[in-house]
Amino acid sequence: MQYLFAWPRRLRWGCLFYLLALPVGLRAAPASPAATARLEAVPRAMQRFVDDRTIAGAVMLVARHDRVLRVDAVGWADLAARRPLRPDALFWIASMTKPMTAVAVLMLQDEGRLSVDDPVEKHLPEFKGQWLLAESATTRRVLVRPTRPVTLRDLLTHTSGLSDVPAPRWDATLAELVVAYACEPLRFEPGSRWEYSNAGINTLGRVVEVVASESFADFLERRLFRPLGMRDTTFWPTPAQAKRLAKAYRQKAEGAGLEETGIFFLEGGLSDRRRAPRPAGGLFSTAADVARFYQMMLGDGVWRGRRLLSPRAVAELTRPQTGELKTGFVEGMSFGLGFAVVKEPRGVTAMLSPGTFGHGGAYGTQSWADPWQDLICVLMIQRAGLPNADNSEVRRVFQQTVLDALGR
Repeated sequence: MQYLFAWPRRLRWGCLFYLLALPVGLRAAPASPAATARLEAVPRAMQRFVDDRTIAGAVMLVARHDRVLRVDAVGWADLAARRPLRPDALFWIASMTKPMTAVAVLMLQDEGRLSVDDPVEKHLPEFKGQWLLAESATTRRVLVRPTRPVTLRDLLTHTSGLSDVPAPRWDATLAELVVAYACEPLRFEPGSRWEYSNAGINTLGRVVEVVASESFADFLERRLFRPLGMRDTTFWPTPAQAKRLAKAYRQKAEGAGLEETGIFFLEGGLSDRRRAPRPAGGLFSTAADVARFYQMMLGDGVWRGRRLLSPRAVAELTRPQTGELKTGFVEGMSFGLGFAVVKEPRGVTAMLSPGTFGHGGAYGTQSWADPWQDLICVLMIQRAGLPNADNSEVRRVFQQTVLDALGR
């Protein structure tokens, strides 16, 4: 039997065929009233993680067929103050920022202003003549020239070899940050390995600034957040937004329970604009805002009649790009351009369809769009120190409960 691996549900520019696990023509039926009612099981399932003090609280959103079916909040935004978590709570979404950075790059490709196959040095001369670390020992380092320069595609797929060096200062600009990256030798030949790279995605943010001739934050606000109505998505929460911020917690060093912790990169205060935007992980957002972003992606780049991204760009972003390289933090994953993509569902992704795309964040936030089910799942928590945020039991139970309720 031949199988179709469908990406966004209204693909208009051709077909992508794969020998994978879903029959041709399979589509999710609209959620019945009974199935929607069964989603009441979701907050009940998540409450047990609050009760056993795995997390302080969670916001869960489920959307299907262009509408939000349910959004729930359980637990606490502030344990000490006994402030309940609300559905509109603000969270640090960390690496869930990365797909939004990738979309910014593809918007510029749609306009012919760059290509993802451009060498990085075409837009950032700092990267010309970069070295490759061929051998490292305690007494010496052997440097050689790489066989080819790093491309934007390498940055988008985490196959560049860039080193994640610390920022020179807490308020370093993207222009200053990429100089630090360019001065370090590559860790491996571009395209030869997969290694998760904040440096690569931050570098893409600087490329956007140079090509678009505006700040990265302004570009996202003008081209993505404002058109989508993502009013609560920002690098610098206002004082009013900060009142809705869910506090971050970690497991106590001794004994059961949670203790408050900070956002590890945050210096200078939430609203301090001296802190440059971090394209790899600096955004704050809400479940509703994140869902709008993924609704646009499932709509082949269209939101409420307005095209933000071409269908070809959406397909390129969400197509597996890393071949047989071992990728991701859970089994069966591949990487598109800035998005993690489920290639072979198993383990924590067993209930999802091949082609499901999305991304997680350091403190356990998760967002995934399943094109076959026309389904979006957003999970917002602020739990530091999870051994593997992408493979957490909290994520697995949330996804499984949603799919069980909808009759997958």
